[in-house]
Amino acid sequence: MRKRIIKPLVACIALASASINAAWYEVTGISTVLESKEQARERALEDAIYQALKFSGADIAGLTSVRPYLKEAKDDYLFSGDEIRHIQVLKAKEKGGVMKLTARIDIYPTANACHKHQYKKGLVLGRFDIVSPQHAALGGIFQFGDDFTVLLQRQFETQAQSFVVQGITPYSISPSQPHMATMVAEDTGAQYLMVGTITDMTATIDQKVLRRDQTNRQLALSIDVIDGKSGEVIYQNIYRDIASWPFERHSKVDTKTARFWASPYGEMAQRMSRNILLDLESNLACRATTPEIVSINGQTGQINAGRIHGVKHGDVLALWHNASFTDQYGIHRTQMKKSEIGLSVTRVYESSAEVAVSPVELGPSIQIGDLVTKYTQ
Repeated sequence: MRKRIIKPLVACIALASASINAAWYEVTGISTVLESKEQARERALEDAIYQALKFSGADIAGLTSVRPYLKEAKDDYLFSGDEIRHIQVLKAKEKGGVMKLTARIDIYPTANACHKHQYKKGLVLGRFDIVSPQHAALGGIFQFGDDFTVLLQRQFETQAQSFVVQGITPYSISPSQPHMATMVAEDTGAQYLMVGTITDMTATIDQKVLRRDQTNRQLALSIDVIDGKSGEVIYQNIYRDIASWPFERHSKVDTKTARFWASPYGEMAQRMSRNILLDLESNLACRATTPEIVSINGQTGQINAGRIHGVKHGDVLALWHNASFTDQYGIHRTQMKKSEIGLSVTRVYESSAEVAVSPVELGPSIQIGDLVTKYTQ
């Protein structure tokens, strides 16, 4: 198991009458060299930044905003208006096909990141299918789609700041069947569903004159994130990368083993799953988290969000009445109206919570299906 070293170096800077704590983190990032040392250096630097953001508690989506600037190989990177302010590359060394880069990163964690003001959004994953199974013939990795889905689940479970995975659905979900997506979302209590397809796993042989031929293999996939209420696709993206395939051409490879995931191809797949996480954090973190009223009994009720979503005893919630209607063209429309009713969390369970209604006399106007949001005024 490769070790990453993170050393926090804390300094205090006074600005006018305010005191801002600036934290420097010294981190070692790692990347396998495939196409070029320059590309490996860039990815090792990304890895170092990601580790520093996680350790500091800053917004991990901040990596996506600085990533384009890392293509230029410099020893110093300066940024303004971001949590990442300064990056110093201390050393970069390639040995045995592995690039190790040590950087010192200046991070200003802010208190206004979206994930710090909202509950986590429930997410259900659909199985990643391989569009052309013949692409998986090399190595016999026909189960790679299932194992990549599990990898993505673990990535979100351990590193997501704005999402909580509520399982992998056994049902086939497609953007072209929104009714199925809404049914699964209703059954699981998830706000979003993610479905994906693996479109390319073809391999090419890089012939060498004086050395052994090298097999390189593609990995391309697409994802769709579906709103659990409307069945509409709210986010799409396509990912493609290539890595060395180090296994014998006629050997059967088990994609559940550490041997596979530690290989250059397995590392590339892990990096791709991390990029999916970062893109969802960057694009969906600031969307409102919308737990529902699932039961109401006079002055008390229950919502379908709990400890795993970040709900805490004493939280104050705003209530939104569901005022859906059908327009003049027969199209079903959803309209939410904010209520004057206040709710406070009185008891928290794993995935649900009890709430108290205030004022009590307005309790009868609350309906099952009404939405709540965390009160942030």
